[in-house]
Amino acid sequence: MIAVFFSYFAFMSIAAAVMTVALKNPVHCGLALLALLLHVSGFFVLLNAEFLWAVQVIVYAGAILVLYLFVLMLLNLKTDERYFHSTYLYFLTPAVLGSLYVIYLLLHSPFAGAKGGAPAVAVLQDGDTAAIGIKMFSDYLLQFEIVGVFLLGAIIGAIVLAKTPKPLNLRKD
Repeated sequence: MIAVFFSYFAFMSIAAAVMTVALKNPVHCGLALLALLLHVSGFFVLLNAEFLWAVQVIVYAGAILVLYLFVLMLLNLKTDERYFHSTYLYFLTPAVLGSLYVIYLLLHSPFAGAKGGAPAVAVLQDGDTAAIGIKMFSDYLLQFEIVGVFLLGAIIGAIVLAKTPKPLNLRKD
């Protein structure tokens, strides 16, 4: 039964990803991205990672997608309404066939069902969130701090770019 759900989530994720980049209307692309993020969160349910499922739905499908749609609506993009043309089928058919082949390889992989590094007793005793926190702040503390420094640099760069006055265009062409 898990293979059926995995195949469904994989097929729908790939289809939603293709539609995210193929559709012309930015709002439709955002809705396809929502479908993609929700189907990716289904993989976490199959892996019994309920905490990561909740983070995926709340943070990505909730907050970040709302931010994208907010920016799209603030930009007020004037685009022509174009529809999904049959020419996309030339690109979609190899993508679907390739995806089915990758699913076949994943289901018949010798690593299918491989267990993670945390012992099951620790996960059952402490819970998913505590096991993730212990692993992240013990074994991966340096990487966690480096990501924090990168994010701080990105925030400072965005503030500097927003506060920098635009140069005057004095050139007459």
